[in-house]
Amino acid sequence: MTSIDSVSIEATDPVVAERFYAEAFGLGERIRVIETDAPTSGFRGYTLSLTVPRPGDVRLLVDRAVAAGATVVKPIAKNLWGVGATVQAPDGAIWKIATTAKKDTTPATGAVDSIVLLLGAEDVTATKRFYVDHGLKLGKSFGSYAEFDLPGTAVKLGVYKRRALAKDAGVDEAGTGSHRIRIASREGATFTDPDGFVWGQAA
Repeated sequence: MTSIDSVSIEATDPVVAERFYAEAFGLGERIRVIETDAPTSGFRGYTLSLTVPRPGDVRLLVDRAVAAGATVVKPIAKNLWGVGATVQAPDGAIWKIATTAKKDTTPATGAVDSIVLLLGAEDVTATKRFYVDHGLKLGKSFGSYAEFDLPGTAVKLGVYKRRALAKDAGVDEAGTGSHRIRIASREGATFTDPDGFVWGQAA
């Protein structure tokens, strides 16, 4: 396994979820929706991030997301890394929208440079080892964070200590039940990782 083809969000109302993603982010086949009634509550244990070129794009995408039904979890603000905000989609997924740029040098277009899936791990070392054993190449790794080198992939992947991930997202770490997400690789790998995240065929 060397890539992620798409991520499927599991939602109780797939029509609403599909409309939201089309209107808010326009990510095409990289983000799909599956209908589910699997019980879940609180933090789902992951976040999805959109990295964008400039602060204006952060503002534009947050405005679009809110207009489409999202709730602001962390308002737009400057930080050590640039400018960012966090919103929660109507289906419950947490989305971070961020840029490393501190100023606008060109007009905002709403373009997305990359999508990053961060999985919350109880034991980052064990989860990291699991993915390396499944064929992923480790990229940056330090402390409670690790990311994988997946060139040409539709969605980038990283793992982060669950508690730290929830804090970064601005939500309580408590959560039970389904993660309500499914990850699809181009190779069609099917397995469940140590933290219960399911990999399988795309929707």
